[in-house]
Amino acid sequence: MEKSPEEVHPVKAFGWAARDNSGTLSPFKFSRRSTGEKDVKLRILYCGICHTDLHQLKNDWGFSKYPMVPGHEIVGEVTEVGSKVEKFKVGEKAGVGCLVGSCRSCENCSNDIENYCSKGIATYCAMYPDGTPTYGGYSDIIVVDEHFVVRVPENMPLAAAAPLLCAGITMYSPLRYFGLDKPGLHVGVVGLGGLGHVGVKFAKALGLKVTVISTSQSKQKEALEHLGADSFLISTDPDQLQAAMGTMDGILDTVSATHPVLPLIGLLKTNGKLIMLGAVAKPLELPVFPLLMGRKLVAGSGIGGMKETQEMIDFAAEHNITADIEVIPMDYVNTAMERLAKADVKYRFVIDVAKTLKADE
Repeated sequence: MEKSPEEVHPVKAFGWAARDNSGTLSPFKFSRRSTGEKDVKLRILYCGICHTDLHQLKNDWGFSKYPMVPGHEIVGEVTEVGSKVEKFKVGEKAGVGCLVGSCRSCENCSNDIENYCSKGIATYCAMYPDGTPTYGGYSDIIVVDEHFVVRVPENMPLAAAAPLLCAGITMYSPLRYFGLDKPGLHVGVVGLGGLGHVGVKFAKALGLKVTVISTSQSKQKEALEHLGADSFLISTDPDQLQAAMGTMDGILDTVSATHPVLPLIGLLKTNGKLIMLGAVAKPLELPVFPLLMGRKLVAGSGIGGMKETQEMIDFAAEHNITADIEVIPMDYVNTAMERLAKADVKYRFVIDVAKTLKADE
């Protein structure tokens, strides 16, 4: 007879879950696996709310699984380690991002880009090899193979570090991979939300000239004065676009809504690179002629491998980069989702799990 998930995963856990695509979250009892020899068990302290959480809760992409405990920007304290764990000790602070597993043997895994492994296991809304579902960080504990756990440097404020495990690596990885990390290069950041505001900080720390590209004039002061961008461009203003034509070495496009890319391609220099980071549900219109006329590149990028994620968080600690956050209690999470849908947050909600998740709810 097949064992139930509770028998396979005997450790009692508690969190908030959605039961259907209404996306409404409520208290949920479930179970985690026992700590294996290579596993690290974390008591979750904070978990960021990513825009992906909202998409998955509502089944916007068509592959959501319920009940769903979202959350892949997790920071916690190590409470138990397996007998063969080498990188972590009980009491240390650690993080878990978007991945909790991969095949560990394919070409991508061998090249430290486990994020592109065809058998990668997402932190929630996926299945472990034993057939049980993965549950994310809107919960009290998590058990993860140490390979997919990141050391959080001592000097980092934990709540503000949590979003770096998704938003941070999503912006850092393309800057490095596409060579947009050389001081003096000019990079545009499209969209000043959870991803974009962190992208500006990383780009400035790398010594780049940064232009924030937005449809919202109201974000100009914030971009220039608070985040330290060098310039601000309204993407719907033809005069501003014309003045900036051919001036950027690269553009990081974080927008997940349907939007025109032709104006962005026009902003690129010859050999310029437009990197798509927002998961736009519907196909965008891509005019080819402007690419041919400037040997321009349109590419995509999704999070990063574990080695690079550790490198990113160490770089962030060294340069005092954290996310700008609004810390919320667990029982505010449904309101937070409504606000996130309206972009009413600067710039990332983070749930204070340790202090506000109560198992008697």
